[in-house]
Amino acid sequence: MSIASIIIVFFGGILSASGCEPSGWWIAPWFGLSVLWWSLSKNKSYRNSIILGLTWGLGYHGFVLSWILGIHPMTWLGVPWFYSLLIAMACWLLVSIYGASLVVFWSLGLTFLYKRTPDHHHHIILGGVALWLALEGIYSYTPLWWSSLSLTQSPHNLEILQLGSLTGPSAVVALLVTINGLFAHYLSNSSKKRNIYILLAIVLYSLAWLVGFSMHHRPISDREQGFKIGLIQGNIANEIKLYPAGFIKAIDGYRQGYEELAQQGAQMVITPETALPFFWDDLKSGSFYKSVVRAKIPVLLGGFGRSDGGYTNSLFMLNPDAQIMGQYDKTKLVPLGEYIPFEEILGRFIQRLSPLKNRLQPGQQEQILNSPFGKVIIGICYESAYSELFRRQTRAGGVYIVTASNDAHYSKAMPAQHHGQDVMRAIENDRWTARVTNTGYSAIITPRGDLVWKSSLNEYQTHSDMIYTRSSQTFYVRFGDWLSWSLLFLASLDLFFISKKQSPKIKETQTTNK
Repeated sequence: MSIASIIIVFFGGILSASGCEPSGWWIAPWFGLSVLWWSLSKNKSYRNSIILGLTWGLGYHGFVLSWILGIHPMTWLGVPWFYSLLIAMACWLLVSIYGASLVVFWSLGLTFLYKRTPDHHHHIILGGVALWLALEGIYSYTPLWWSSLSLTQSPHNLEILQLGSLTGPSAVVALLVTINGLFAHYLSNSSKKRNIYILLAIVLYSLAWLVGFSMHHRPISDREQGFKIGLIQGNIANEIKLYPAGFIKAIDGYRQGYEELAQQGAQMVITPETALPFFWDDLKSGSFYKSVVRAKIPVLLGGFGRSDGGYTNSLFMLNPDAQIMGQYDKTKLVPLGEYIPFEEILGRFIQRLSPLKNRLQPGQQEQILNSPFGKVIIGICYESAYSELFRRQTRAGGVYIVTASNDAHYSKAMPAQHHGQDVMRAIENDRWTARVTNTGYSAIITPRGDLVWKSSLNEYQTHSDMIYTRSSQTFYVRFGDWLSWSLLFLASLDLFFISKKQSPKIKETQTTNK
């Protein structure tokens, strides 16, 4: 294996990653993985598969997750500039390696298939797709999960993203991996019949696109109840957010925005994650609380809740009398923002991005938040990457989605990718979605993933718009990720029968050799 091969594979990973925002070159991922796949078919050793998988994985995950470097400089937290740079780079490298480990496991599995069934290309493609889906499914239950291959298609390739309503992110991932596998076998096959792989890739994508097109353009029916929702994008920089200047700006900005939206006829107002960075008990005598009492418009307010041994990152549903009618506590905590990965190593160098003394506590998994307009499907910041969390709330009766976040910690790539995550969740669950953020992008998204409105970055903005509750359940909401399990079962069954057929030949060869 040459250095040139490693470099080509590395740039194949970057090519696939360029499908994610802010680049948004969604066509590139349909080819980028084929470089790795082709290289594995030519270098059938486990040592080479580890090197190639790690190389492609670092190119892909390193590029997608490069927004982590935006946490530097952390001088406003008292961290010296040089140490801040080291911490940012170390964390970026560690999470990139973690993501790349998925590709390493996949490469090892694919090499096993090539060794076991070298002449069965269609069986290898089936096994490669099933294995990638299984690995993404496993990794999506871990604390560090963000850059699924499906993210490379969001929010631009809406026709293909419609497949998410059938089986969640795995439908898009399966299609991507399959087409890359077909291209790889076209490259590695020198026979005259190799054009069949290109033809199959074109036909498969065309059929998927036509199905997605019909789903995307069918009317949005079954609008049970519409209401006017108001969003406040506070635009408070992290450098001041958790200090007295930020406290004053937050209270004034959100109070003013709430009052403006109430006058515009908003029937409910939502604020970003930790919009008012206080405990709820400390807000009851403040000006924002008094504005809610006067205007009597329900508000979903971001703040901190108290918990045994610590505190929670929460959204409080306040009724027209400014009393709490529900509370949602964030379950998926943000690496580097709310807890530190590998804290034993990095914890003594950096404090969490909060002045509160106690530890941030995750909320309970089984939560559902009631509002005056029905049950709300909630995602706070990082939770947008976890499709199963949204599916669970939809199955429990959620009728519309609200996501609240503060992406000001990172570079501008983060809010763009975050918006892409929420577009996928809206489609998968067939729900109107209101996403509100501290610095952008805030948005209103239809159940088909189309934009009604989207804010600018780093601007104070308020906006009100109609959204609608829905009680329908998509195939994905009803049955979950059935595709991954089905393909894994078929691939295992396929491998079993191939191995069974090969056993007599192997025994015959061994007898002849003797």
